[in-house]
Amino acid sequence: MFEVRNIAFTYRKKPVLRDVSFVVSPGEVVCVVGANGAGKTTLLKVLATLAAPDSGVVMVDGQNALAKPLRYRKQLGYLPERVSLYEDMTVKEYLNYRAALKGEPLKRIRRRVDEACEMCKVSEYLRSPIGSLSAGLKKRVALADALLLRPRVLLLDDFLAGLDGEMRDAAGPVLSAAAAFSSVIATGHELDDLAKWATRFFVLRDGVISASVSTAGVDRAVVLGRLSSALRGGAA
Repeated sequence: MFEVRNIAFTYRKKPVLRDVSFVVSPGEVVCVVGANGAGKTTLLKVLATLAAPDSGVVMVDGQNALAKPLRYRKQLGYLPERVSLYEDMTVKEYLNYRAALKGEPLKRIRRRVDEACEMCKVSEYLRSPIGSLSAGLKKRVALADALLLRPRVLLLDDFLAGLDGEMRDAAGPVLSAAAAFSSVIATGHELDDLAKWATRFFVLRDGVISASVSTAGVDRAVVLGRLSSALRGGAA
């Protein structure tokens, strides 16, 4: 169980996040949506321990993750909004390096890399220099990096941005597979694509969670209508 409790964050005396709280159960794919500047990227940075909150806690299975950040980071997969890769390395070299950097024992690295590449459909590019890949394939490699150690918590910031329709369609099965071992939290603006595989949406507005929209047993058009209303400030 992944739980965010009363997170607040201020930047240059301006409140960015105010009392943000929600729970993500194992197997869920939760999407946080909102207008530009709503605080989505800041929220994920706080959850990834890249920014310290003014107050609040992040709980993983009842333990305060922020109190032991090094231990927590070993359970975490994070794909930032802007991906930076070593483009002179091949995909295999890069992922081997990243797995070793994360502390994976040498005897397990090959299996971890193979599993992540198969999940993200980049196995055929293992020997390709990263610099030769398209932007969409680079993002798949970065996602494979985030999935290398089968993290308990997977954070994806605006990860559909810049992907074509085919690659967006391919993202759904990847996240559904990841949800078998991770609590998945993603942000983005592509509501129609996100609604195909998200289990729940949280609407972030003016630094607070203003609405929660479940997709369980609900027609996608209805979900999109509720989200549209909530993003405008109406009832979900």
